[in-house]
Amino acid sequence: MKARLLIAACALSGTALAQDGAPLFSSRPAGSSVTAPFRVITLPNINPNQLELVADEGRTVLRMTSAASASSVGIPLTAPAQNRTQLAWQWRVSRTIDSADMTQKAGDDFAARVYVFFDVPLDALPFVARTKIRLARLFFKADVPTAALCYVWDNRQPVGTARFSPYTDRVRMIVMQSGAANAGKWVSETRDVAADFRQAFGGEPAAITGVAVASDTDQTRETVTAWFGDVVLK
Repeated sequence: MKARLLIAACALSGTALAQDGAPLFSSRPAGSSVTAPFRVITLPNINPNQLELVADEGRTVLRMTSAASASSVGIPLTAPAQNRTQLAWQWRVSRTIDSADMTQKAGDDFAARVYVFFDVPLDALPFVARTKIRLARLFFKADVPTAALCYVWDNRQPVGTARFSPYTDRVRMIVMQSGAANAGKWVSETRDVAADFRQAFGGEPAAITGVAVASDTDQTRETVTAWFGDVVLK
């Protein structure tokens, strides 16, 4: 089921906005619903996370509580391939997930994730990868992107660890925070997503089709709360 969540989370291109018109959590009043142009992505037979737009330090942020559940919020953005594209965001977690293990499918849970989705031409992919993407597009009836970076708040792997998802080699996971030392604190992050793309997939970066924020505990059955500030491309 988690593999389907990864695919479903990618299906944002149908609602993409221009980069300079990207939606911001801070533009919404606290207490309002998480509605379009944001996209809430859930799956059958997996409980969704609790989502709230709340006031925090004078701004509106997204609060996501995951209790043996999983879902994500897509933030439509579009950007052409660039030599240097910076993604910046702020996040906070209540705790890390004790029994998570990013090397195993059964432990593939994170207190917080930030995805970036890319539209790599299908012809540039190996045959098996092309076939899987085509099947996913038929199943989900969406233009599923062909590659993703996933920045995670892990529980044990060192910061800087980079490895492919145990579900698919089209999602590259990169550990930004590890352990509970910064739990309860707002942490600001910036990544050169073009450089991360080159390192993960080789070649020049494809167009960005969207980003998503997520928290998931459906494998480990634990409970965690994550907060996300605005996610922006620079």
